[in-house]
Amino acid sequence: MALKDTSKIALADTFAFYLKAHNYHWNIEGPNFVEYHKFLNDLYDEVWLAVDAIAEHIRTIDSYVPGSFGRFKELSSIEDETKIPSALDMIKNLESDNIKVLTSLKKAYTDAEKESKLGFANFLQDRIDIHEKHGWMLRAIAR
Repeated sequence: MALKDTSKIALADTFAFYLKAHNYHWNIEGPNFVEYHKFLNDLYDEVWLAVDAIAEHIRTIDSYVPGSFGRFKELSSIEDETKIPSALDMIKNLESDNIKVLTSLKKAYTDAEKESKLGFANFLQDRIDIHEKHGWMLRAIAR
C-alpha cells in the first residue's frame, strides 16, 4: 500500500479512537469517576489535536483527506461503540483500540520512510511514541 492509503487509515483510526474516548468521557460512571473523567478528557484532547495534523500531512503529499463518518468507518479498524460499557470495559476497549491505532501509524510510518517523506515519517514516529505512552497508561488502569 502507498502512503496516501495508509495515512488515511491512520487518520480514520485516530479519529475513531478520539470519538470513542470522548464518548466514554461523557458517559463514564463509578467510584473512580473523577479520575477516569479527567484521564479521558486529557486523552481525547491530546488525540484530537493529532487529527488535524495528520490531515494536513496527508495534504502535503498531494492527497485529499477523507472527512465523513462513512468514509472513516470504511477505513478504520476500530469498532463503533453503541452501548455504554462499564468503566473498566471502557478502559480495556480503549487499550485494545490503541493497539489498532499504533498498528496503522506504524504502517504509515513505514510507507513514509519508503517514499522519503521524512517530515511525515518524523511526525508519525512522534505519534507512535505518544500512543505507546497512552497504551502504558491504559494498561496500568485496566489491571
